[in-house]
Amino acid sequence: MAFGISKDDLRHWKSSIDEGNIAFITHFWLDDRFPDMKTVTKVGCKDLDMLAAWGVGYGLKREWIHIRKDGYSHFDLLGERQLHILKKEGKLDQLSLLTKMK
Repeated sequence: MAFGISKDDLRHWKSSIDEGNIAFITHFWLDDRFPDMKTVTKVGCKDLDMLAAWGVGYGLKREWIHIRKDGYSHFDLLGERQLHILKKEGKLDQLSLLTKMK
């Protein structure tokens, strides 16, 4: 279950994907499969080859991409990997959001 993001944040993420960018969005997230995880960062791109190539640099596998019919396919980043990638990508605004969420 996702929550803790505004409609504007979601629109901005989708718009960035529609423009062909690699886009990040972080929000609260609860899933019984990952009881210790409280947040997720979704990293999406409409160009799946571009997204997969980006992911290789962080040890992410193409088969981990959540393929969506609506065009907003993405990786889900959790835990330490999430923090590491956000830091490396210079997404300090996303890190700030994570701090406020915890």
